[in-house]
Amino acid sequence: MTDKAQETGLSSNATEVRAQKLAQLREKLDTVYPAHFHRTITNQELAEKYADIEPDTETGDIVTIAGRIYSSRNSGMFMDLHDASGKIQVFTHKDYASEETRELLPFLDLGDIIGVTGMVRRTKRGELTVNAHEITMLTKSLLPMPEKWHGLADIEQRYRKRHLDIIANEESKLRFQQRSRIVSGIRRFMEDDGFMEVETPMLHSVYGGATADPFRTHHNTLKLDMYLRIAPELFLKRTLVSGLSDKVFEINRNFRNEGVSTRHNPEFTMLECYWAYADYEDIMKLVERMFEALALSIHGSTEFTYGDKEISFKGPFRRVPMPDAVKEVTGIDFLAMTTDEEARAASKAAGFSEVEDDWTWGECLAFIFEEKVEATLIQPSHVTHFPKDISPFAKEVPGEPRLVERFETYCNAWEIGNAFSELNDPEEQRARMVEQLEQAHARGETAKQLDEEFLDAIDQGMPPAGGLGIGVDRLTMLLTNAPSIRDVILFPARKSRSE
Repeated sequence: MTDKAQETGLSSNATEVRAQKLAQLREKLDTVYPAHFHRTITNQELAEKYADIEPDTETGDIVTIAGRIYSSRNSGMFMDLHDASGKIQVFTHKDYASEETRELLPFLDLGDIIGVTGMVRRTKRGELTVNAHEITMLTKSLLPMPEKWHGLADIEQRYRKRHLDIIANEESKLRFQQRSRIVSGIRRFMEDDGFMEVETPMLHSVYGGATADPFRTHHNTLKLDMYLRIAPELFLKRTLVSGLSDKVFEINRNFRNEGVSTRHNPEFTMLECYWAYADYEDIMKLVERMFEALALSIHGSTEFTYGDKEISFKGPFRRVPMPDAVKEVTGIDFLAMTTDEEARAASKAAGFSEVEDDWTWGECLAFIFEEKVEATLIQPSHVTHFPKDISPFAKEVPGEPRLVERFETYCNAWEIGNAFSELNDPEEQRARMVEQLEQAHARGETAKQLDEEFLDAIDQGMPPAGGLGIGVDRLTMLLTNAPSIRDVILFPARKSRSE
């Protein structure tokens, strides 16, 4: 069995037969792989244009279509031809087809890409069909098609050979078409709301804007060690300082050298935006309007199904401060505690033995929230009032210096978005970043540095602003009913074949 046949689980005999047909076609035709073919209509356009014609009707209209052969019956007399938009039946018969076309049929296999010129009709059984007058060979496929997953049953093969996944699985094809609509919908929504799209660097000499282990690389010309972006935040805030626009956004690829799971991929897509003179309350409303618009675009409704759950993206979403959410679920009242020691003791007394002896009040609160509350947040919810200990870029809640004006949006027990009333006090910003740096160094992250260029920009003066990050992959999972993040990323990270 050849290497290619082994990868697809198909017999080498089938590939050898196709190779023989290719050799014969090269002798018969000027080219088996022409550079250009002019079709006059897509399959979907054809179906829409002739949707109303009655069964057993010949239109007399001549069209030219093109696509991949998905099925063949009666020695090629009937073929189902798929393009990116859908399927059309092709009928090849001596009463219509040229002699050259009939002679070509024995050389056609499932998976070949052909062009067809012929007359549009609807059969007695109601099937929209093109009576082929002429068939043009466009691409000979040297590997057999997977037969409805029988040769592509291994889920890892679906991710490794995404082209076969999409060829064989209409659900997967639709999901990636919907993803494209979601991303373009986000962009259109932001632009319609007055946001300006900008582009910031993917290569950073100092990584920051989030807490994560970066991917490292080296710039040969600059002789500089660099990092793939873990977040665009610090550059986008510098854009606000510049006054280029009061509302900026970026749909960006981020890279975090961390674990893989059904909700995590080292390379992922985010929407990140900043809105001058707004706060986190304004951002909550923005999120609700965006989610409603996307659900309506994909499903025609703000209600849709994910797995066995009915989800509603109709705003306003529930809003609950983190301390209140923890108290509701566990009975532990963190706001009644005054010291870190008291928070640790109360957490351990409640059975959370994982709490470490150096944890702060806020770290205890966030840990118990993650352990006990996240799983209860099925419908979209904004969890507000995060601990300042774990939120170095957010403004304090007036009257409660332990908490900040931050929220995360949860749905189906997942974090989908993260937003702040952004810190713009340069002295406090420096103090918090220095503290964060010291903590990172204490954890052994010696490569972590202070971003002096960002702090210099903040010294120039950044207006008060609300900032937001939305995980586009997780949002797409929800809207397309995908069980894993790898189902919504065309080419996800994966192990080598040897592993």
